[in-house]
Amino acid sequence: MDSKEIWKSTCDKLVSAVTGLGYPEELGLEIAKHIGAPKGMERMISYLNQVRPKKVEMVVDEMISIRSEIDAWRDKKASQKANVSYNEMLYYGFGDDDE
Repeated sequence: MDSKEIWKSTCDKLVSAVTGLGYPEELGLEIAKHIGAPKGMERMISYLNQVRPKKVEMVVDEMISIRSEIDAWRDKKASQKANVSYNEMLYYGFGDDDE
């Protein structure tokens, strides 16, 4: 299965979980778009199935929380990559030495 098929399949499961709680399909589609990643959508599905929130505000709060964690993880990985490059530069120099 390629990444588009995985995303679509997970999105369908998320929409099904959202509509199963009585919320409109459009909400599920917007949540899927906002979260973006299949693993994040799976976390949302798990939340919906376990907590079964009665208020849409709780659903949206969890969506924002999941997205924030995804963004923080990506920022951390980008920072680690930059740190590795910086440390290599300090160790090996700029490469313009005449030695």
